[in-house]
Amino acid sequence: MKITFDMDCTPEELRAFLGVPDIRPMQDAVLRKVQDRMMAALSAMEPETMFRAWLPAQVQTIERFQKAFWPFAGSGREETPE
Repeated sequence: MKITFDMDCTPEELRAFLGVPDIRPMQDAVLRKVQDRMMAALSAMEPETMFRAWLPAQVQTIERFQKAFWPFAGSGREETPE
């Protein structure tokens, strides 16, 4: 035996009919907090902010590399007599 019936109702009406609680207020609150966190993270992704954070570290790395490299670069050179 097969029984089929169609119901034409809104999601709110179906939730009330089935006795399922409406969690929309909780979802809205959580989504607002997620959105606030994402917007705060996006402000840190602005190019100017990223350059300020990364540039000093990159410059220090280049300077350290140069300081480590220059003693070895000069040591292999042979002096030519004049």
